[in-house]
Amino acid sequence: MKPTLTAALLGATLLASPAIALDQAEVVKTYADLAAAGYGDSLTTAQALQGAVDALIATPSEATLTAAREAWKAARVPYQQTEVFRFGNPIVDDWEGRVNSWPLDEGLIDYVDSGAYGGPSEENPLSTLNVIATPKFSIGATEVDATTITPDTIRTLHEADGIEANVASGYHAIEFMLWGQDLNGTGPGAGARPFTDYIQGEGCTGGNCDRRAAYLKSATDLLVTDLQEMAANWAEGGAARAAVTADPAKGVQAMLTGMGSLSYGEQAGERMKLGLMLNDPEEEHDCFSDNTQNSHYYDGLGIRNVYLGSYARPDGSVVSGPSLSQLVASVAPEVDAQLKSELDDSVAKLAALKARADGGMAYDQMLAPGNAEGEALIMGAVNALVTQTASIQRAVTALNGAEIEFEGSDSLDNPDAVFQ
Repeated sequence: MKPTLTAALLGATLLASPAIALDQAEVVKTYADLAAAGYGDSLTTAQALQGAVDALIATPSEATLTAAREAWKAARVPYQQTEVFRFGNPIVDDWEGRVNSWPLDEGLIDYVDSGAYGGPSEENPLSTLNVIATPKFSIGATEVDATTITPDTIRTLHEADGIEANVASGYHAIEFMLWGQDLNGTGPGAGARPFTDYIQGEGCTGGNCDRRAAYLKSATDLLVTDLQEMAANWAEGGAARAAVTADPAKGVQAMLTGMGSLSYGEQAGERMKLGLMLNDPEEEHDCFSDNTQNSHYYDGLGIRNVYLGSYARPDGSVVSGPSLSQLVASVAPEVDAQLKSELDDSVAKLAALKARADGGMAYDQMLAPGNAEGEALIMGAVNALVTQTASIQRAVTALNGAEIEFEGSDSLDNPDAVFQ
């Protein structure tokens, strides 16, 4: 999701003095290695999801639907840890909208509960299109033939008319196809799409089961294609790796930008505090599956990974190397110690939120008005993320840096504007 406000929180372009140039180069190489491993694991787990989706389509059942949902959740674990690479790396940021845009107007894709969802929107004429039930339609003055749903169909729909809520591809479109709408508000329960929505012929529910299966398959195949592209960008010889390693000082700047922007405006603000201020489960990051606690936790872990120069892969192996922490410690050990402590605290606060959600209070329930325990868990994590951002600022200063702009959020920078 694109934040609503950009805030300049700190200053300075990092200096590439001869004394630290070699250390910077080693640190940036570790950063690129972590990105390559993270996107590689995101691709591998997406390919496992692809297999589970194929099995669901071939033999729809409660078991194959559950397996596909579990594969989707597993695919989120490495991907969320890569979100820290988005900010500061234009190659990633320009691509990210294809794979992780949210929230989405799900009526663009499939049937919805009109009572809960509402009718056509003036802001988004395509919000109730239901392409699965509509083989031919118009986007503005352009006629679109979607008689056969393919990855190209989904590309045509994604952010159609320049509207960000027209999310047709990526993890959250697939999530909707596997869970359906969560109609429980701030009450217990996730989406409950039946496996019969994928039965071909007699027994099909929701109508157009063949087209629904085609959409799910096309969206999943497209996710794999997109992840192949980004994994290649960070591999040896890839464009993203070349961009950060060509100038190690700028590479370190990209690392700090990613840490600060995800920590502050994106996660603390847009993904956490905003939804709490509005008491709105539609602002929940994984709103169909009730998996938000995991997305938040692994985002926080990804920030710490970059600073410590270490990433634990799903297979149990660890990718590590010279770290940003060591670079900061070489010039300001007290700043490094404080930032490491604060990163540990934010991860612990997110882990506590995750444990409570896994234990029975889903994230959307935490957003309910009057839920003091839920509010305390969310704000504990928000405050920890904001606190560590100030220490990221101190790290930049310690490295003789100038201006870096971190993403901001009205929820943090101008709360009154949220309700205007």
